[in-house]
Amino acid sequence: MECFRIDESGYTGFDLLNPDQRFQGATAIAIDDKDALRLIQEYFPKTQAVELKYRSLARRQSNHPRLLALLEHVLTQYKCVTYVCDKRYLLLLMFVDYAVEPYYYARGIDFYQNGQNYSLASLLHKVGPSLFGEDSFEHMLASFQRAVKEKTPAALTDLVQAARATRWQELPEALGPLAKYACPECLQAIATPGVSTDAALVVLQSLISRMEVMTDGPYRVEHDQSRNLLTYHDLLQRYIHHEDTVTFRQSEIASFTFPLKLQSVTQVDSKGSPAVQLADVIIGATIEAANSLTGQRVGALDADSVLALYADLQLIYLMPSIDFEEQRRFRQGTQASEVIDYFAEHFHKPWL
Repeated sequence: MECFRIDESGYTGFDLLNPDQRFQGATAIAIDDKDALRLIQEYFPKTQAVELKYRSLARRQSNHPRLLALLEHVLTQYKCVTYVCDKRYLLLLMFVDYAVEPYYYARGIDFYQNGQNYSLASLLHKVGPSLFGEDSFEHMLASFQRAVKEKTPAALTDLVQAARATRWQELPEALGPLAKYACPECLQAIATPGVSTDAALVVLQSLISRMEVMTDGPYRVEHDQSRNLLTYHDLLQRYIHHEDTVTFRQSEIASFTFPLKLQSVTQVDSKGSPAVQLADVIIGATIEAANSLTGQRVGALDADSVLALYADLQLIYLMPSIDFEEQRRFRQGTQASEVIDYFAEHFHKPWL
């Protein structure tokens, strides 16, 4: 059975505002450990490290040409997909999902139609600090993710007060549900068990949607040992064993279909898995490229050279865009509200 090996980078738990870790992502490669070990020995024959790590390799400039050559080899010769998201943008999408959309849903308005939620989150990402006040807007976002985590009356009250402390009247359509109305439906959504700002499941679901397209039959996943995967192990098993036949369109290039071809997700020690180590190298280089291109910090490898190695649909990303017409076209006809209703009935209400 075909096996994809996965490794993540940039995980910060529920805190998506960490300024030193702006991006989170993961890479999945359909390669076995024997082939992976051969490639490691071919490109880095003198390495004495117990485990191949991108960060360690990238420190030496003499390694850079071989790193790029290894990336090119893997990306052109093996099934591979990488997902990267801007965590602040993801948090704003979650804010729109739980602190805004329920207000409109209760009034019969489909807030997800043609990706309106993505457009609003992109607008908030771009102008939120200047529109609502930088410090107060930042405090509100911190209060939101704390309220989602704690789900206590005190945390929910703090969130409403934080929203009211902003200049929310500048765009009441966005912050009014909390600031003006303390919308019960929104507060209930935030307090729902299972709702979380932890991005690990979002990342894994995104990879699954592509792996499902890339495989013709059953496959399995091996993932580096991590607490975040353990958190979602039971839910992932329910996905795997869900037998209903249904397909949801998520965007112009993505859909999610049950039953999954995915048969199992297991954790392995990366020290004993050369294939997982290769996934670490790819996602490490890609996250570093994202940081370089957005001016966070200069990476060891040339960012444009890294991203140019990816073929179409090998790299998927979640980034803000204020090209609202393009957002509408890309998301036109998507079934976000239907997906949320379906997952709420069969699993729990996810972020989408």
